[in-house]
Amino acid sequence: MTPNEPGPRSAARRPTERDYWLALTRVVGIGPARFQRLVAHFGSAERAWQANATALVSAGLDARSAAALLALRREVDPAAEEPTLRALGVRAVTLQQEEYPAPLRTIADAPPVLFLRGELVAADEWSVAIVGTRRATSYGREVAEQLGGALARAGITVVSGLARGIDACAHRGTLAAGGRTIAVLAHGLDTVYPPEHGGLAREIAANGALLSEFPLGTRPDAPNFPRRNRILAGLAHATVVVEAGRSSGALITADYALAQGREVFAVPGSILSPASRGTNALIRDGARPLTAVQDLLEDLHLSLAAEQQAMRETLPADPTEAALLTCLGADPLHVDEVCRAVGLPAEVVNSTLVLMELKGLVRQTGSLSYVRGR
Repeated sequence: MTPNEPGPRSAARRPTERDYWLALTRVVGIGPARFQRLVAHFGSAERAWQANATALVSAGLDARSAAALLALRREVDPAAEEPTLRALGVRAVTLQQEEYPAPLRTIADAPPVLFLRGELVAADEWSVAIVGTRRATSYGREVAEQLGGALARAGITVVSGLARGIDACAHRGTLAAGGRTIAVLAHGLDTVYPPEHGGLAREIAANGALLSEFPLGTRPDAPNFPRRNRILAGLAHATVVVEAGRSSGALITADYALAQGREVFAVPGSILSPASRGTNALIRDGARPLTAVQDLLEDLHLSLAAEQQAMRETLPADPTEAALLTCLGADPLHVDEVCRAVGLPAEVVNSTLVLMELKGLVRQTGSLSYVRGR
């Protein structure tokens, strides 16, 4: 049985709502926005899956996507989706699950389902994306490996795309330093692209995760790569572009990071090198030049990531912390405003915020002003 063929009919149990979520991701033409619209319109993925063509078009699907859903419904048993994934060592994580990466929830078109080989852990909340050209120079390869290793030693998870060139060097540098790394793929997890990175992919899965929004059987077609770049950027606090020509896909990742409110760093390169034209242009247009990994860690308050993780595990949130987290968001809020919002004395709020900053739950952005930590 191939991933594109219908799974075995399961008489043992009735499909769950989660099964219908997985089945809907298989429909060509239903991306994150349409998926959410369908579930909102029908009240559940199950009712969306079972709707007729007229109802699907009324819910906002075009005729082609509606026809694709109806055709797939004749071939696929939703109850067989999970067993098929398990047989290949793949898990699915939906937006409804706590395990879903918190930073990714905040982007405008968060994928409703992530397919995963490996493991996501709490420490991955502190992550940086490293991307760049497939045609890396020796300078670019060395920088990517050194950055990956330095971030790993600081307790930071490195996110990249498993591509040739800069991506592979970033993954390898991280692994060599004993760190965690996540590869975001532009195809189903039943294949590896490029094929020569099969060994690297297995090592990443054992020390991090392979991750994709694309269901099993999805080929590594060109349109999928820009789409996956939004996930790559969305998982990380910041994106570092090591080397990129003027038309490099790494620049698309940088654009997504900026649109998502994340920081973008670029490694300066020779003005004579075509591989650095894109990165030098990013710096010209306002990206932060990266000349030392410590600058990156300090700018993003990531230099104590390992300590923050330990503090978070030893000092769990109490009702006061929960109230402050509810109050705080992405926009800085002065401590006086926080006190008024939660109705607690200033001394209680101040002392709690100090502990929460140690745990990485909040971040001070100015004089007595705080934002919620990622």
